[in-house]
Amino acid sequence: MPGGRPPKPTKLKILEGNPGKRPLNVSEPQFDADSGYCPRWLSDEARREWRRVVPALAACGLLTVVDRAAVEAYCVVYARWRKAEKALVDHGSLTFETATGYVQQRPEVGIANKAMEVMKAFMIQFGMTPSSRTRVSVPAREEKSDYAEYMAKRDIVKAMIDG
Repeated sequence: MPGGRPPKPTKLKILEGNPGKRPLNVSEPQFDADSGYCPRWLSDEARREWRRVVPALAACGLLTVVDRAAVEAYCVVYARWRKAEKALVDHGSLTFETATGYVQQRPEVGIANKAMEVMKAFMIQFGMTPSSRTRVSVPAREEKSDYAEYMAKRDIVKAMIDG
């Protein structure tokens, strides 16, 4: 089994300014951007997280149709973490006493900790942590006026007619 870090997607390398100055993979598959439509099957908590993170990922160009499952999984794990944390708050303790008098950690502690590990892995992949975000720079978006958009469309149509 190979060791080391998993390779970084070319899109992230470009956004980071290609700090290693190694040749970029120009043959990397390119996928269409995702519409960002929230899956209906997600729980309410997972849907709230979807609606919070997906617009930001899409705005940076980091969400494609093949990323949907990874974002869905992240949102499901996020909801699981929140549910485990709420259960811990409701119980008021991280431990409980068994019938034989032993003090044990509540199962929700392990569930919450594992969910946080999985969430962190997804968050790093999408540049959603402070340290992973420092390595990504997104080019400024150009604001286009309605008139500029109209003129651009007109030029395209004119080129097609003249073409």
